Amino acid sequence: MTIKEQINQELEKLPEPLLQEILDFIQFLQAKHQSVNTQVSQPLMAEHNFTNSTANDLLEFVGSWESSDIRQCLQLVHENRIEIEF
Repeated sequence: MTIKEQINQELEKLPEPLLQEILDFIQFLQAKHQSVNTQVSQPLMAEHNFTNSTANDLLEFVGSWESSDIRQCLQLVHENRIEIEF
């Protein structure tokens, strides 16, 4: 039995909420794999309507980061946050 067949067999046994978690994880892995294989020569800039966004919607903006400029990155996050209401 292949790995794919084993995964499909196990998926058949799971309740819907766990299937959603697995789907989220698969999409995360795909985005992570894509960002590792894609070299970006410019800062990632995209227009997006963040109203009613989910974590899955935001995965397209996820990239990898390696550096020592955590303070500047944190400052950038604070400068670009938007207010939301729950």
